Amino acid sequence: MTLERDRDPFGRARNARPRDGLGRPLPRGSSAGTERVPDKLHMSVDDTVVLAQSYLDSGRPFHAHEVLEVLWKTQPASERDLWQGLAQIAVGLTHAMRGNTVGATTLLRRGAGRVANYVGDTHGIDIKRVLAWAGALATTPTADPPPLTLRES
Repeated sequence: MTLERDRDPFGRARNARPRDGLGRPLPRGSSAGTERVPDKLHMSVDDTVVLAQSYLDSGRPFHAHEVLEVLWKTQPASERDLWQGLAQIAVGLTHAMRGNTVGATTLLRRGAGRVANYVGDTHGIDIKRVLAWAGALATTPTADPPPLTLRES
């Protein structure tokens, strides 16, 4: 039996399966799952950071990664490492919460390396605090990490 893959109008593969709160695909046909981040999210940088923080605050770092990835792909080249690094840190947190310490450490360090180029006030994000948080979690990954705060509300 061959299963048809989900495809977008251009024939690119997409995965419409429902996912759990940490982004893991649930079995096909499952009616449970968390809401998905829209494929074509269009928001300001400020609104996107607020949304990413709300996902982090609710224990859904995979979703935060998805919205930060939109910025990584749409912002000027001078800021792409910032958004890619923050997205990688969010995925590192996802791996830590899933119990994947190797993946967590790798992505937290990779993301921190990208974000380190932006020390100072960048869109109100406290880069030094994010780097300290990522460094601490990369050193001692845990499935119950302290909260990640991108900026004070």
